[in-house]
Amino acid sequence: MSSPDPQVRAARNLTDPSPESTPEENRPRSPGNRGPVVAVTGAATGIGELLTAHLAASDAIKQVIAIDERRGEVSEATWHILDVRDPAIAEKLRGADVVVHLALDLDLETDPAARTAYNVRGTQTVLTAAAAVGVHRVVLCTSAMVYGALADNDVPLSEDAELRATAEATGVGDLLEIERLGRRAPRAHPGLNVTVVRPTVLVGGTDTALTRYFESPRLLVVAGSRPTWQFCHVEDLVTALEYAALEKIDGEFAVGCDGWLEQEEVEELSGVRRMELPSAVALGAAARLHRIGLTPSPAGDLAYTMHPWVVSVSRLHDAGWRPKWTNEEVLGALLEEVEGRHTLAGRRLGRKDATAAGAAGATVALLGAAAVVRRARKARRRI
Repeated sequence: MSSPDPQVRAARNLTDPSPESTPEENRPRSPGNRGPVVAVTGAATGIGELLTAHLAASDAIKQVIAIDERRGEVSEATWHILDVRDPAIAEKLRGADVVVHLALDLDLETDPAARTAYNVRGTQTVLTAAAAVGVHRVVLCTSAMVYGALADNDVPLSEDAELRATAEATGVGDLLEIERLGRRAPRAHPGLNVTVVRPTVLVGGTDTALTRYFESPRLLVVAGSRPTWQFCHVEDLVTALEYAALEKIDGEFAVGCDGWLEQEEVEELSGVRRMELPSAVALGAAARLHRIGLTPSPAGDLAYTMHPWVVSVSRLHDAGWRPKWTNEEVLGALLEEVEGRHTLAGRRLGRKDATAAGAAGATVALLGAAAVVRRARKARRRI
C-alpha cells in the first residue's frame, strides 16, 4: 500500500470535516501529536524499514519522515524519494526534530571505493543538511566493530573504550570515518547533537562476513585464538534506536544481548564442528583468496572471529532499556536463517558445488585454486 496522492488528499480535505481536515493547531492533542518528528534515511529496506514501521506505530512519535531512493511499504510515513548525497535533502528534513541516519551500504559485494564514497558523502550531507534546517539531533548507527578485535581486549569492553579498529575489515574504515564526522559535527554546528549507536553482531535479515561464518560446513577456528560472540537481534536494535530518537539516551553507546558466548558454547549449541588452522595459514590464505577475487571478505574480517570484542551495554540498561533476545536465542535464529546456504571462505556456493566439495575438502580446494592462479600468473609473466 502507498499513501494517497497529495492532490487527492487536498481535494478530500476541502469537503471532509474529519479531524484530518482541521488545521493542526485546532486539533485535540493526542499522545501521537506531542512527540518529536523523526526522519529516517534508508527507510525502505532493512533496519530502516523496520524502524520506520515501529516509529509510525508509536504514540510517542508525532510524525515519521521517510527518505530513500525508492518508496517503502510504510504508508503512515511521509515519503521523500532521493539519494542522501543530494543537498536537496535539507528541505526534506525541514521540520524534523531528530534524524536517524541508516542509509549505509555495507554489502560484501559492493566495490569498496563506491561503498566508501556513498557512506561517507551521505553522512556528511545528512549532518550538514540537518544542521542547516535546525534539526537538533542526528542518530548515527555504526557497529561495535569500531572497538577492534584484539587479543588484549577486556571482556567485556567498556563503552568508552578506545576505538582501536583499523580499516582492514569490510566497511570498518567507513564506520570509523562516520564516527569521526559525528564527533566533529557539534563543533562545526553548535546546537546539533549527535548520538552514535554501536550494535554487536547483527542478526535478522542481515548478510555480513560474520553471519556468513555460520554458513560454513565447519567453523574455522584459528589456533591459539580466543573467539567470543555477542549478538544483537535487529528487533533489539530498533528499540534502542527508538530510545535514541526519543532522547532517552545520548552520546555513544553499544546495543546487544547481555553477556557473551565462548566458541565452545557456540559449537555445542550449533552442533557444527570446528576446523582449526594455524594463524599464518588462515590469515595468509584469506589474504590471497581475497586479492585474487575468490572471496569477498578481506583478511581483516577474520580478526573478528579470532579475538574478543564484546562490549558492555550498561548505558542502555541505565536508561531503562532491556534486550528481548538472549545470545542463545539469536544464535538459534541465525542458524535457522542460514540453513541451506553454503559458504566457504566468505564465498557463497551453489548446492551442487557445496555437495561436491565437502567440508575440509572444500577449503583445500579453495587453497588449491589460489595456488593454481598464482602458478598461472607466474607462467604468463615468463611468456
